[in-house]
Amino acid sequence: MPSLRHQPKSGSAVSWNLFKNITTLGSSPEADVSLSFDSTVTTLHAQLHKEAGKYAILPGDRNAEVLVNGKKVKRHVLLDGDTVKVGNTELRFFDADTADHDDDEEAPGPAVVMTSSTVGGRPTASPRNLTATLELQGYRALHTFSQKLMEKERVHEQLEYLLDEAVKLTQADKGFIVLMDSETPTVVAARNMDGSTIANGVQQLSDSILKKVVDTKLPLIVSDALHDEKFNAAESVVNLKLCSVICAPLIHRGDLFGLLYLGNDRIASLFDQRSLELLTVFASHASLVVKQAQALNELKTQNQVLKERLESNRYGDVVGSCDSMKDLFKKIDKVAGTDISVLITGETGTGKELIARELHRRSTRARGPMVIINCGAIPENLLESELFDHVRGAFTGAVNTRMGKFQAADKGTLFLDEIGEMPLQLQVKILRALQERVVVKVGDSRPEPVDIRVVAATNRNLEAEIKAGRFREDLYYRLNVVQLHLPALRDRGEDIITIARYLLQKHAKEVGSKVKGFSTECLAAMRKAGWPGNIRQLENRIKRAVVLGDKGQLSAEDMDLGAQDLQPLLPLADAKDRFERTYVNEALSRNGGNRTQTARELGVDPRTIFRHLERERAEKLARGEKVDPLVPGEGEA
Repeated sequence: MPSLRHQPKSGSAVSWNLFKNITTLGSSPEADVSLSFDSTVTTLHAQLHKEAGKYAILPGDRNAEVLVNGKKVKRHVLLDGDTVKVGNTELRFFDADTADHDDDEEAPGPAVVMTSSTVGGRPTASPRNLTATLELQGYRALHTFSQKLMEKERVHEQLEYLLDEAVKLTQADKGFIVLMDSETPTVVAARNMDGSTIANGVQQLSDSILKKVVDTKLPLIVSDALHDEKFNAAESVVNLKLCSVICAPLIHRGDLFGLLYLGNDRIASLFDQRSLELLTVFASHASLVVKQAQALNELKTQNQVLKERLESNRYGDVVGSCDSMKDLFKKIDKVAGTDISVLITGETGTGKELIARELHRRSTRARGPMVIINCGAIPENLLESELFDHVRGAFTGAVNTRMGKFQAADKGTLFLDEIGEMPLQLQVKILRALQERVVVKVGDSRPEPVDIRVVAATNRNLEAEIKAGRFREDLYYRLNVVQLHLPALRDRGEDIITIARYLLQKHAKEVGSKVKGFSTECLAAMRKAGWPGNIRQLENRIKRAVVLGDKGQLSAEDMDLGAQDLQPLLPLADAKDRFERTYVNEALSRNGGNRTQTARELGVDPRTIFRHLERERAEKLARGEKVDPLVPGEGEA
């Protein structure tokens, strides 16, 4: 077996058996022939190329000198017995087995035999175990590479380290990672053999070689591009004076999205099958790193879009963008700056208190207090005292004079939640306080003036309560100067998804949960659910799922959404009626309320539109909402 032998001034000679197509000589411990003991030797000082059974030596670094038999050479085919000098170290080349020269006068004493794959000059077991040794070293190198790759936190650091290692192991002098997301290739990492970054990397790539790999989706070795029949006519190959090129595709789920490209412009026939196998491993790692980075960037982008969308759909602390909520926000803007009383209606859990807070926040009383009292949560015998205060001795247990809610809300807003739960006898005193703006403490007779604005809320039908004798009609009209009706969650369309994402983000942050979103089937189930408890029910389920969930996305099962939560199917006639009413309202909105134009576009008699509006008006009146009289729309006589 051909070999190189070094005889130090003292000690045993050291021999390196040569068998690789490319053998590196340098001071690096990872060089095939490691001369780390010589400080004048550069990291990659020289290379031996096996060509047609002969070995040619050439400098591996532009600034490195290689002498053969005392003469400086740029490339020299070695003959048996030639003396090679790199730095201050002399080596003898033998074209036969090392054993044939054991008696050579320049190599007294036993020789320590090395192989050109030995890292740091460590001897191998024997040539017969060479293949097994190389495989073991390959596994160790790959293990070390994988560990170090994961230590890099930033994506560009991972890609640069990956390229550095690929260039080093394949003995290329440059490497590139190229993405092909569009027709124009984009270089995301480009490195020289010394670990420096290559500027304008895309200008050093061969378009024809890239295209070949993209078209075939197969790795490619070009031994000598300038003399290759397939590529020697390519402009990029000629201009770049390419020699050895190796290129592997980056593939994800069967689709090519990029390339790993290595080249050496000084050495022909550099890359072999082993280089190709190595590059395939590195390409797999590169695919994972790049795709992980792209997925992370996509998630960040989606998160930012969702945040921006959420902000655009927010009205203070209220989240919503459906038509009914937009109309509600417009009404709040109009009435917030006044002192007129407002009645907020809607099912339980729709967020009536949030609307009350927005009214206060946007009013001229925003710097004053907002006092909240739940009329259904305080015992009847204590409610009057809570509202109007009491004097000492007014009743058993009244040991101190204390301030009531009306007095506490002076110069601010008093929010009477669940006003429909208030007892009849107390309704009389509430009415007087609203009419005269004075209150009388329990056990006292002196009226005290208060400056308050009253906002009330109920989930009951107060018109029905009036008919049943459980609510005073005069108090109803005093409270219901302006009515704001909150639609049920099931009637708010895509608002449910926007609200759910907002609540998920809020509660996941509070408990430190890793849950980031909802699965597609979970979103579909939320849209179909009836949500009788509205936003309160939705929030409770999200809280529970966030605490108990152990995956990145919540499923329908995590949200406890099943068949029992689906909205009941309407009879076909009712479903048609609902669609028709919604469609006509949308057409009227587009035409600025012009009934004649709407009838013309819908192909119906104008009286059909008029009857539709009369019906809508009657239903609003039945709910206690104020409505305007029907007048001609814009452009109508």
